[in-house]
Amino acid sequence: MNLNKASIIGNLTADPIARKMPSGADLAVFGVATNYVWKDKKTKKMQESVEFHNLVAWGGLASVVNKYLKKGSKVYVEGRISTRSWEDDRGAKKYKTEIIANELIMLGHKQKEEKQPSELASEEISVEEVTVDELK
Repeated sequence: MNLNKASIIGNLTADPIARKMPSGADLAVFGVATNYVWKDKKTKKMQESVEFHNLVAWGGLASVVNKYLKKGSKVYVEGRISTRSWEDDRGAKKYKTEIIANELIMLGHKQKEEKQPSELASEEISVEEVTVDELK
């Protein structure tokens, strides 16, 4: 038995890129940054490293990503890791590793100063509206 599963919690690095495929399927391409914090044993100072992940969402999940997520949004994403390859214009082989999302939970709402708390509450959506199982 094999397992190909990725689970990350992080923030979007930019607004999602929305695409419509020739088949009519919705597509969302977006990046998420995660960090790892530790204390350096020698200097006793806190250290941090950041990883950047490429993500892809399809169908109903892509519609949710494109509609509700923006740069800075905090999300939990589950999916499978996929690496694709192609040749560029010069004939060099290129590779890209992505997480193909199948579940997403919005963890926070980046508040704008001009909005009142009551307006923000009306914009929130429940976790059930974000999962792939509910979108199928």
